[in-house]
Formats: sequence, structure tokens, C-alpha cells
Amino acid sequence: MIGKGKSIAHTGASMAYGWNQEKDAEIVFSQHLAGETPEQITEEFKIIQEQNARCTNNTLSFVLSPTPEEGKRLNKEQLKELTERFVKEMHLKEQQAIAFVHRDRAHTHVHLYANRIGFDGRAYNDSFIGKRSQLAAENVAKEMGLTTVREVQLEKELDSIHLRMEIMSIHHKVMNDRSPKTLDGYIKFMKAEEVKVVPCINKANRLQGFRFEYRGQSFKASEVHRSMSGGKIIGQLSQNRGVGTQITGGNSVQLLGKTVEMSANLAASLAKNALKKVMSRAIDTGIGY
Repeated sequence: MIGKGKSIAHTGASMAYGWNQEKDAEIVFSQHLAGETPEQITEEFKIIQEQNARCTNNTLSFVLSPTPEEGKRLNKEQLKELTERFVKEMHLKEQQAIAFVHRDRAHTHVHLYANRIGFDGRAYNDSFIGKRSQLAAENVAKEMGLTTVREVQLEKELDSIHLRMEIMSIHHKVMNDRSPKTLDGYIKFMKAEEVKVVPCINKANRLQGFRFEYRGQSFKASEVHRSMSGGKIIGQLSQNRGVGTQITGGNSVQLLGKTVEMSANLAASLAKNALKKVMSRAIDTGIGY
């Protein structure tokens, strides 16, 4: 088993990544918390974090991964024990914390989030947290009779998970703090945060989505998170403009100073997302009841 850890900001975005219902995320551990949704847990974290406004990276994010073979046979109770032992090793028993297991990839892994700010308002010391996470994971593996060999591929997988989480956090920061209204504006603001947004143009010269390049790795938008598909990004930009479902009329968008046609799949995705929002608003306002 190996472990990765770091201090992060944008607790809500990271929590949503871990608690991704489409990936059948399952809670395996929780302490000092009462909420039942990512939003509720994030608010509970924030109440404590408000005691220490100077600390910006106020959430601790860990990924724990057994080897693929061992991950397949570990049940929920064993994963809970694994997480509890790790929390104890990292001296986090007094912090708010929650953990989810993902079984969506070739190997099982656990996302653990802990509030860096304690109930006394003090920030947990995150010095060398990456190395300490590795050592704690190795100790837990030895205690539970799990493999401690550091597999290169597993290391790469966990690095990839952290990078996707960072991209999603930056995306939320840009959308919430900068409120871009055009694709060009969104691409510019993301670039300022060191994330390169690459439009994907197919052979028919139509926009079919986006890729994100960050710290030497490249991901499709949907690989980063389901909420970052091309249709959802364009739809959110339209909302920022306070207009209808599209940035221009028909099935085209303004991109890099030009009008670009969207692929049929992207246009359909945008229309589907827009319909979901209309239906959601109708339900919320009681229309039809």
C-alpha cells in the first residue's frame, strides 16, 4: 500500500470529487461530523476553519491505495480499519475527517479529507506531509499484513488523481471568483492559474470538447470530473452571461476570436444539461404541482 497527502484549498470542490456518486463512492470513515452531503460536510469544515482565517490551504487531502490485487479483496470494514489506522498514525484523531472508497479504476483507493484546523483554531503542522503520508501508509500496511512495495504505476496513478483534483479546484476558483462569460475568458483565466485548456477540434472542424494540460500531464475534461464536460462548461459560461443555453445562436460558439461549430455530441450534451436545469428550476418553484 502507498499513500499520498497534501494541504489544499477549495474544500468543496475536492470533497465533491471524492464524493462522486457516479463513481459509486462509499463512505468508509467519518469522525466529528454530522452532515450527509458534500455541501453539508464542507460547511461543517468551514465553521471550524473560520477560527483561523490566515490558513488558506486549510484542508488535508490524502489518497490511500492498496495494490490492485489486495484492493479487490478488501471489504468495507477492512478499508475502514485501514483508514482509522492511518488517521491514528498521522495524529488526526481530533480533527474532523471523512473518507470515501473508489472502486472505479483498476485498483481500489480511498480518498480521505481532514480539516487542517482543529477545534482550538490551530492549524495542523503539514511540514513534509507527503513523506509522512508515505511512511504512515507503510506502517499501516505492515500492521495489516498488506504489501508495502512501492509500485511505480501506483505512484503515477495517485499523482494523476491529485492533479485532477487540483485542476477541478482551479476550475471552481475561476468560475466562482472570476465568473468568465466567454470561452476565451475562461481559457485566459485558467492559463493564469497554470492550467492550459486545449479545445479539441475534430476532422469536420467542429468543437467536440476540451483537454486540460497541467504539470506535464494531459486529461480530457470528463476525466477530470463529470461536472467539467464541454457541454457543462459552455452552459456555465452562458449562465454567467445571464443568457439562454448557448453562448451564440444555433450550435456555434465564439472561440479564439472565431465562430466555431460544435459537434453534434457536444451540442446534444449542452441541450441536455440546459433541459435538466429548466426541470430542476421548475421542481424547485413548484411548477406543475
